[in-house]
Amino acid sequence: MVTNNSNFDYIIVGGGSAGCVLANRLSSNPHNKVLLLEAGGNDNYIWIHIPVGYLYCMGNPRTDWGFKTSKQKGLNSREINYPRGRVLGGCSSINGMIYMRGQSSDYDSWRDMGNLGWGWDDVLPYFKKSEDYYAGASDFHGIGGELRVDKQRLSWDILDAYRDAAMQAGIDKIADFNLGDNEGSSYFKVNQKNGWRWNTSKGFLRPIKHRKNLTIITHAQVQRVMFSEKRACGVEALVKGRPMTYHTNGEVILCAGSIGSPQILELSGIGNPKHLLKAGIEVVHQSNEVGENLQDHLQLRVVFKVENILTLNQRAGTTLGKIGIGLEYLLSRKGPMSMAPSQLGIFAKSSDDVKTADLEFHVQPLSLDKFGDPLHPFPAFTASIVPLRPQSRGSSHIISADPKAHPCINPNYLSTEYDKQVASNAIRLARHIAQQPVMKKYNPNEIKPGTNYQSDADLAKVAGDIGTTIFHPVGTCRMGSDDQAVVGIDLKVKGVQGLRVVDASIMPTITSGNTNAPTIMIAEKAADMILHR
Repeated sequence: MVTNNSNFDYIIVGGGSAGCVLANRLSSNPHNKVLLLEAGGNDNYIWIHIPVGYLYCMGNPRTDWGFKTSKQKGLNSREINYPRGRVLGGCSSINGMIYMRGQSSDYDSWRDMGNLGWGWDDVLPYFKKSEDYYAGASDFHGIGGELRVDKQRLSWDILDAYRDAAMQAGIDKIADFNLGDNEGSSYFKVNQKNGWRWNTSKGFLRPIKHRKNLTIITHAQVQRVMFSEKRACGVEALVKGRPMTYHTNGEVILCAGSIGSPQILELSGIGNPKHLLKAGIEVVHQSNEVGENLQDHLQLRVVFKVENILTLNQRAGTTLGKIGIGLEYLLSRKGPMSMAPSQLGIFAKSSDDVKTADLEFHVQPLSLDKFGDPLHPFPAFTASIVPLRPQSRGSSHIISADPKAHPCINPNYLSTEYDKQVASNAIRLARHIAQQPVMKKYNPNEIKPGTNYQSDADLAKVAGDIGTTIFHPVGTCRMGSDDQAVVGIDLKVKGVQGLRVVDASIMPTITSGNTNAPTIMIAEKAADMILHR
């Protein structure tokens, strides 16, 4: 084991969405000596930056951890791929680029659980702080921040038609999903600039990477946090295959995400003794909820074959079409290569019993059997519906003391009757919109899951067949004011000193939308707490 003789004020573990923000903010004070450790490499892979390149980043060991879930009873005993960013920028380098805050009620509910300072009015300034919004500053948007938020650079008639159909079904058109109440339809705003992906590495890290008080080390997988008594004093890491230790006289800050952060805590002896002892880890501090409370958004992909209208299936289905797509992006940074995975969004209620929208539609002018498969050879579109507030809770735990061993990830999808009912209602709503008068000229024909599934029981079962993650795991290091919470409202790990967790794992409940922007907000607020303590 080689020891680095330097003492750092802050050791940040994980150079993803949260880690890049913290590296920027904490090193802004030249008196702070900051170390950022990232298990993956630099974000210099071309497919990170071309928006459609997520297709070549997920499942690629250069950029993705390559996790899989355990077999999921609610998904009819399927295991599914569980992409997580393993590169500078983390998930912001491989995700769908959608800028989505969630709803004001999400954060107000955090506050009402006892997490004072985390209500909507408290966190809105931190969303705005990071933001560089294409349409200018307002009460809800900021300019001049490191995170570019832009409108999309394409349009599709089939998406406009489905949006019109949603309006005929009673779902209004709105201009902005990020004002606190996102019910309605609109086109997603994206983290792009001039047709390129805008990740947190590009926004927060590159402009300041030459600061003398900031050290960035890639290919550095942290194996455990070291303790003196119960105070974090450094980390052990494997850097390009070489064991290293790094010391701090301040704090270790875990930004390794909802799978990585609980894994490192458990490897370090913080967690439920039954998991630690089974893996041969000595208990430093008992914290039974580490790795528990895993929440994720399931997406249900409903596919409609159509007529008399162009979709990407036709355009990308010929050599000439593919050449045209490439030339369009090369010359103007527009067209399908600039596409986020989802373009049109619709937020709606699954029933009259919910107070705010609890479904998010991702509507796409394309169709395929499953992610990574070729597009269908006929015109079609996909309405992918996400139940936003699942009651199902899962877990992620180590199964070995080997830091390279993947944890056992069990999201426990569709494990409650409530979640099954919401899934059934979601599929019915997608059908209802497609049946509106404005869609008749396109003769939409549901080919997945198929109209032979009608009863609640049948729809719940088929939801298990077509459901897959939309990549939003949160909650495994839950924040709370109660004794069982893993971290307090200051994000300090309870029961030890000098250790925080700053990423999506601290969310007590999942937000009603995509989770990358909330993760960046969490890091902004954490940096403010650390710098102004």
